[in-house]
Amino acid sequence: MKGQSYIILALVFAVIVAIFAVINVDPVEVNYLFGTGNAPLILVILFSVLMGGVITAAVGVLRLFKLQRQVRNLQQENQKLQENVSVNIDAEEATEQDNIVTKKIGQSSNE
Repeated sequence: MKGQSYIILALVFAVIVAIFAVINVDPVEVNYLFGTGNAPLILVILFSVLMGGVITAAVGVLRLFKLQRQVRNLQQENQKLQENVSVNIDAEEATEQDNIVTKKIGQSSNE
């Protein structure tokens, strides 16, 4: 349901931007870093929206990779801790069995 809400919201935003861009078709002067030029305002608007989407997506992908790496590290740490716990439990069980055997041997020698 949450994913559908995002898709619907994105479509509404795209329609609003498209209507706004189509209304503004007059040529405008655009100042680039290396010079100036004339371009239809519709292209300037659409290019700006496209670049905003690309930059937002790039930041999202970088965040996704960072979180995936963090999850992988935490899973490895969790696995190591579980292995240490099982080794400690095995050692405690062996110690308990040794104590039981020692008690039985002690009881046998007393009789």
